[in-house]
Amino acid sequence: MKTIVGGYFIISSQKNVISLRKAAIISGISLIIMAIVAGFSYGYAHSSLVVPGDISTTYQNIASSILLFKAEIVGWVVILILDVIVAWSFYIFLKPVNQELALLASWLRLTYAAILGIAILNLVFVLLLSNDASLANQLQADITLYLEAFEVIWSVGLIVFGLHLLVVGWIAFQSSSIPKIISSLLVIAAIGYMVIHLGKTLLIEQNIIATMELIFNIPMIAGELGFGLWLLFKGGKVTIKS
Repeated sequence: MKTIVGGYFIISSQKNVISLRKAAIISGISLIIMAIVAGFSYGYAHSSLVVPGDISTTYQNIASSILLFKAEIVGWVVILILDVIVAWSFYIFLKPVNQELALLASWLRLTYAAILGIAILNLVFVLLLSNDASLANQLQADITLYLEAFEVIWSVGLIVFGLHLLVVGWIAFQSSSIPKIISSLLVIAAIGYMVIHLGKTLLIEQNIIATMELIFNIPMIAGELGFGLWLLFKGGKVTIKS
């Protein structure tokens, strides 16, 4: 009987480790795919098509490269879906350390995903307007409004995302399994997101925002991508603990 009970607990422990490992793999793959898709949708497509302060050129870029603009929107939708998946998988992976904070982190990421969804709708409106070439001159002002709305709403969402990362970083600090360098980078990245996008929301001078982006860009990329790679290759291989 003792052996059976002992075996039962061993099996239960193994199942728990496998469950954490699967959550870690799902999180890691999702984070890496998000980084790649975001690099395309925002880093390449959006930056190539949208010329700040020049709506005429922006309109012509979108109208002449409508497939690229559609691909950008599809990329944002993929990111949105992956954010929801990560909200769930992070909760599964982090709840053995601190269930309450893991739940808070999950809800913050879901809130960010909802805000991102609203921002994406503005790009859909731009797409619909760009298909009507006959009224191009009349619609350029509306297109400008929707593009600006996308940027502002997304910035508000990224403030919430920064709060999410801050909670995740704090949970990571409480764990003896997650490397402290990753925990530190997550917290720095969180501060970066909040400071930069609070600045954008409050319309702080662009030069100041550019300086903040220069300071925080590397930690922001390294924190998220580093955590994603650690989750993919190391996360959940041993029971995560506080």
